Amino acid sequence: MKQLRKSMVAVAVLGMTLTGAVGVYAGANLEKISAYLNHSIGIKVEGTAYNTGGKLTPITYKNTTYLPVRAIADVLNVPVQYDAKNNQVLIGSHSGNGQTSELTTVKYSDAQLKEIKSAFAKFDGFTTPYAPNQMIQGDVYQKTGTSEDGVNMVFKHMTVYISPRDYSHGYDSTPVTLSNGTKAKWYTPDDTAMLGFQFHDRYVTISSPDHSLSKAQLEKVAVSVAQVK
Repeated sequence: MKQLRKSMVAVAVLGMTLTGAVGVYAGANLEKISAYLNHSIGIKVEGTAYNTGGKLTPITYKNTTYLPVRAIADVLNVPVQYDAKNNQVLIGSHSGNGQTSELTTVKYSDAQLKEIKSAFAKFDGFTTPYAPNQMIQGDVYQKTGTSEDGVNMVFKHMTVYISPRDYSHGYDSTPVTLSNGTKAKWYTPDDTAMLGFQFHDRYVTISSPDHSLSKAQLEKVAVSVAQVK
């Protein structure tokens, strides 16, 4: 699998799929080319077809096919970030910019805990509060809000949505077993992959809207979801 990762990453290109990349590449470093979005090419890893969601299409240019870094990183569970300061695509857990896959404890303040508990208290029969106890180093808890049928916890690099509803219904999904044995599944309703799983009497959905966290990182965080005391 390591050799597979090396060979696939070697042929992957950014393809402007990382947040903030377009602005950085504009100007003198931007060279105009004539290429083709190749919708006939799919991605298969170790015999299993991988669905990029339809928005990350391979590009063919001068008889060479280029694959989007974000899609390849997700299927291989390899973290990928964009370092705007140094104009670099960073692949792997230790890519030289301090990014890591290590977990750190989320230290909620008393005010934040009150906010979380108040959000869950708005729902009859759904008042027991839950939240992730850990996050990836470098992430920051920001706020908690509510929607019509759930509670949305917003971090700098991820969102955690908890609801009695399974939002993965109707979408193609890929099953995965978390490290604690929980059965979960990945699905992609748009260009952001969602990790969903049932936890007691509700469903948890975790994603990284800014695409800075990999699937492997989000799976680590998912294991830490627990009742708020």
